[in-house]
Amino acid sequence: MLKDLKDFLLRGNVVDLAVGVIIATAFGAIINSFVNDIITPLLLNPALEAANVQNIAELAWNGVTYGKFLSAVINFVVIGTVLFFMIKAIEKAQNLRKKEEVAEEAPAAPTELEVLQEIKALLEKNKHVKGFRYCLNPFSSSFYIGFSLE
Repeated sequence: MLKDLKDFLLRGNVVDLAVGVIIATAFGAIINSFVNDIITPLLLNPALEAANVQNIAELAWNGVTYGKFLSAVINFVVIGTVLFFMIKAIEKAQNLRKKEEVAEEAPAAPTELEVLQEIKALLEKNKHVKGFRYCLNPFSSSFYIGFSLE
């Protein structure tokens, strides 16, 4: 029973999830501080002063504390925006890595000249076949292969 618990807890998915939750909690604290300590004072101070309120959470109308809701909406927008740009950056880095891997794995395609030289070598090899003729124009990429019944 303890071995099964140990295997479960040390499985990659559980450890990754735990690390993700811890990082998300720390990230949430950073975003809350960013909104409450930087965004709110810079952007909302004029509105808060006009309402004679020191903190956004104190905004209320007939007992409805819409300031807390407004703060939560701002947090959501900031977190969503930051996550959007982080995911875009991660996807771009992954795509660059995939393109580099594909570029490394793909063999270089033969050039037109190399292909024509291979064709010429094959044609030279089959010269002995009766009635086999070819014409290779060195000034263009065209060639002619023909058979005659001579």
